[in-house]
Amino acid sequence: MAKCQMCGKGPSFGHNVSFSKRRTNRMWRPNLQKKTIINHDGSSVQVRMCTQCIRTLMKPQG
Repeated sequence: MAKCQMCGKGPSFGHNVSFSKRRTNRMWRPNLQKKTIINHDGSSVQVRMCTQCIRTLMKPQG
């Protein structure tokens, strides 16, 4: 569910480390956005993609 449909980036796991070095579990989730992609045949598809992929797609070619 919480995966980018372009690159496959998903949640990653680790620890919060306090000043006294106590560790608690935590999770980092990718920043997923819903975007509408228009295919070559004119049909549109709604996909969930991370902001890094959106930046790559919007980057001017040249």
